[in-house]
Amino acid sequence: MSSSDSPSATDTLRAATWATGSPSSSAAPADRPQTASEVLGAGGFDPSRLHPMAQIGDKLDYLLLDDAKISELPGASTALPSRGWSDDLCYGTGTTYLSGLVLGGVWGLREGMRRPLGVGGARLRLNAVLNAMTRRGSWMANSGGILALVYNGINSSVDAYRGHHDVYGGMAAGAISGALYKCTSGVRPMLISSIIMTSAAGGWSYVKHSML
Repeated sequence: MSSSDSPSATDTLRAATWATGSPSSSAAPADRPQTASEVLGAGGFDPSRLHPMAQIGDKLDYLLLDDAKISELPGASTALPSRGWSDDLCYGTGTTYLSGLVLGGVWGLREGMRRPLGVGGARLRLNAVLNAMTRRGSWMANSGGILALVYNGINSSVDAYRGHHDVYGGMAAGAISGALYKCTSGVRPMLISSIIMTSAAGGWSYVKHSML
């Protein structure tokens, strides 16, 4: 037989008939597409054959993550529920950064509107406002974010060491955070910053517990 007389691959596929082995699917019209259940059910789909080394048995296993579990540390039940130190660190830092950005922007807007200009003009006033908002907003956001990051990290470490959470631990974390923030400016700025952060941390901890 010459090569010209041999059937091509296209002709072979067109003439072939496909059987799934399922009685319900064999009675279906040839032009109807098969569903996923028919295809998988026809071959006796077995999850254990996906990979023998996985040892998953005849059923698929699911990974159960207990993400909604609240922190069980004594005293940690406040008006703002937390799942642990990572929640306090991430949410506390992010919230403080955004709050500082908004407050700094408002401060810069007020400063830019009141700043005297040598030459009047809307474009010069807009430029002064944008410069002031950018300067004040970024400064307050960065400063607040750094303070919140250090405070939450120290506060979580203090709570883990003491085995419980209370107002005094938050005040101690605030004092240390304030002192570290101004540690390069001298003793007096360190004391002032430490006192301010201690008062703020104590008030914040008291409000969280009293609102529960």
